[in-house]
Amino acid sequence: MNWKFLKDFKTFAMRGNVLDMAVGVIIGGAFGKIVSSLVNNVVMPLLGMLIGGIDFTSLELVLSPAKTDADGTVIREAVTMQYGIFIQNTFDFIIIAFCIFLFVKLFTRLTQSKKAEEAKPAAPPEPSAEAKLLTEIRDLLRERKQ
Repeated sequence: MNWKFLKDFKTFAMRGNVLDMAVGVIIGGAFGKIVSSLVNNVVMPLLGMLIGGIDFTSLELVLSPAKTDADGTVIREAVTMQYGIFIQNTFDFIIIAFCIFLFVKLFTRLTQSKKAEEAKPAAPPEPSAEAKLLTEIRDLLRERKQ
């Protein structure tokens, strides 16, 4: 076994960026479940009620009907274009993207307010005794010239 390879892998895996990314992926997965639940269990029922109780996932266009024999056994399945599922996924995407946008906007606002507080100029430091003395000498020299 090549020990240098393992050492290089350990160096790669323990970089701060890789660990941050791993945490982000895990948090993102959990956040995705929350948003999917919001979409499926809250938004879509309300939207379906507003447009008359239509279930988008059941919308389809039959391109070729199913063929059955005399006793009702399906010989060939129907060929359908399930555009309702596409509409559902499009709504899911828009709502998820909007939720992520709001989350990023909130996070950015919070981090910018922290940075603004940190960037506030501190009170100027008290001048040293040497600086005070030099200032006095400068002022005395100005008075003499006048």
